[in-house]
Order: sequence, then structure tokens, then C-alpha cells
Amino acid sequence: MPVAPFFTRQAPADRQLGPDDVHLAVSAVCPEAEFRGRRVLLIVPDHTRTAPVGLLFRALHEHLGAQTKALDVMIALGTHQPLSESSICQRLEISESERASTFQAVRFLNHEWENPEALKLIGSLTSAEISDLTGGRFAMDVPVRVNRHLYDYDHLIIVGPVFPHEVVGFSGGNKYLFPGVSGPEILNFFHWLGAVVTNPMIIGNQWTPVRRVVDRAGAMVDRPKTCFSMVVRPDKSLAGLHAGTPEAAWTAASEQSKGIHITYQDRAYHTILSCAPAMYDELWTGGKCMYKLEPVLADGGELIIYAPHIREVCVTHGRTLLEIGYHCRDYFLAQWDRFQKYPWGVLAHSCHVYGMGTYQNGIETPRARVTLATGIPADVCRRINLGYRDPATIRPETFMNREHEGVLHVPRAGETLYHLKQKPAWAGGS
Repeated sequence: MPVAPFFTRQAPADRQLGPDDVHLAVSAVCPEAEFRGRRVLLIVPDHTRTAPVGLLFRALHEHLGAQTKALDVMIALGTHQPLSESSICQRLEISESERASTFQAVRFLNHEWENPEALKLIGSLTSAEISDLTGGRFAMDVPVRVNRHLYDYDHLIIVGPVFPHEVVGFSGGNKYLFPGVSGPEILNFFHWLGAVVTNPMIIGNQWTPVRRVVDRAGAMVDRPKTCFSMVVRPDKSLAGLHAGTPEAAWTAASEQSKGIHITYQDRAYHTILSCAPAMYDELWTGGKCMYKLEPVLADGGELIIYAPHIREVCVTHGRTLLEIGYHCRDYFLAQWDRFQKYPWGVLAHSCHVYGMGTYQNGIETPRARVTLATGIPADVCRRINLGYRDPATIRPETFMNREHEGVLHVPRAGETLYHLKQKPAWAGGS
């Protein structure tokens, strides 16, 4: 078999990659001759991932638009809410007038994870495969479904950033297929797998059981696939671009991400003010403000998710979360007969936001506390088993520059992972 083309480029610390670098990458891994007359689907994340997606979209359209029979865009929503036409334009960084002219032939598609008619069964991961992939933690058949529109195209191009991730270790690569454009069975399964392994054991590690499941499922999508994995600095500049197969591009990007998106601390903090950016518009995504900071939250400490703009627990899964609340992993495992009927992905989210804890003799004890200083009312916070503080009573500046006191202020939380230099025993350390 011919070797798939591969491109990798990292910017020096004092500069960023720009349009010329992106065009070189596109030319290197997307030869015009191989795309002539073909139908191409570009798969991109929604607004909850920081990345210059528009830079890649413009370069791909300029390079391939006139060569292809179709060059369309699907938003890899997972279970997030669909984007409007206007929101997709914002994600692609194009104006309404450009949409009506330069990009008028581009079809916009939202993934529909909950619509059976929008999904195609492409096989199953067998019980034996699942046992092997998960190190014996599970043994069950898992159906693998994807958006059926993928099979209307001759080639899939994945574009998205790579960050440390609570479920899979590092986001990106085949994760934009699973759960990005997948059906509910496999996304529920591997999210719960990640919760069982636990966030501190998963996040910031490249080769996790969940990544093995995601890559195995990705191999079942029998369409040629090219991936552009971006590494984006906290200031939103493009620090790296890695392109090739989803596996190769992700491997290079996750290796670079380790050096950019993980910051090591000497100590744990008893109080953390974790400020959610506006792109997290519900607790479902705002929970990242806990995931990335749990490793440096001291035993018995408090992490405050400060987000006055968040008023919803979750539009899609809110009813379920109001019913089950937020709890530690052991709470669910000890009462599995009661909870196994609920979507496993929702159970996983619950565990990840609540954090580590124990459940013994009917009593749940969190390792630390999570408090919401959001637009979610106090009675709802109590109902879902999380703390409440009125965001109007919080002055973020009073939390600044107090690390020596055990207080940490994180102004834009959710994408940078905080780790202790010495991993504590509760997180799987020595």
C-alpha cells in the first residue's frame, strides 16, 4: 500500500502559523488530482472548541472547491445543540455575504445523533473486542452507527483542535467521528468507560482505553479520511498543524499539546475560581472548568465554576440530570441496577463534574466540593447535588495572585489542564 501523505509544522514560541503554512499543509496532503470530481465532506467542531477553523476552511475551499463535485460541511455536534446557518458561518469565519456568493454551493449539515433515520449501522464491536480494548473492564457488544450522510461522500476531511480531554485523554483525530458524528450506543459506552477509569487517570494521557475504542470505531468508517489536527495556544494563536491520517495527525498533535496545554503546579489549592468563557453556554460544556482543574484541587477544597452567563444545566440532557443529579462514580456503581437504564454518557458527565468521591453505607462523600456561581438558581443547584453561590457576590479580582495562600484564579478555564508535579495517591499516583 502507498504511504499516506503527512505534514507536520510547529511554530517557534515567538510566532504563530499563518495562511501560508495552512496552504502548504493542504497542498501536501490533498493533491488536487486525487480530489477531482469527488464528493468531499468537511467535518468540523462546533463553537465549544477554540480553533481557527475558518483558516482551514478557506484554504481547503480555495484549493479543492473548483476540483470537487461537492465540498460540504458537517458540524460534529456529538450530543450538542444544532447550529443555525448564521452560527455555522461564524464557526467557519465567513460573512453572510460570502456565504451567499463565494460559498453558496457549500451545503451545511448538522449531525443528528438522536434521529435513527439520520444514522447508519456500520457494524458492531464484539464483546471479545470490547474486553480486549478496555483491559477487561467491559465485555459487551456495542453497535457502531454514524451519520448516514458520510456515505454520500467519497472522502472525509476532519478539521479540529487537540486538547487534553476528560473522556479520551486528548481530543481530536477520530474523536470528531466518535462521538462527533456517531450514534448514541457507542458514544454512551465510551463516555461511561472514561468515567469508570476516572478523569484523573484519563485526562492528559495519550493512550487510554477510550482512545483505543475510538480508533477502532474510526477504522470501521470505510471512507478515505484526511485529518488536520491543530494545536492552539491559550491566546488562540495557531502553534501547530499536523495533517495526514486521523491517527497520525492526532498522534503528532497530542504530543505537541502535552507541552502547551498542561501546566504543572507545585501544590494543590483549597480554593479555585474557575472562570468559564462565553463559548460554554451550559453546564454540560462548562463542566470542563472542573475537569481540567480537578488534579490540583486539594482534598476538602472548593472549586467554584464562575459563569454568570450560564443559565442552563443542559438543553439536551437537562431533564435526566435533574432526575439523577451529580454524583461520584462509586455512587452509581453501587446502585447500578437503579441507574444503568439512564444514558451512560449523562452518567459520565455527572461523575466528571462532581469529581472523585466515595459511597459507603449509603453515604456519599466527595473528595472536594464543586460550587456553581452561575445563572442556575440555588434551588436547582441543590436539586442536582452541587453547591451554589450568587455570582453577584463574587469579585474575581479578589482571587488573583493568591497562590501562596492556596487560592487559584483561572480566568479562562476549560482548555488548559492543570497537573501536580507529583501525582497524588487519590489520582492514581504513588
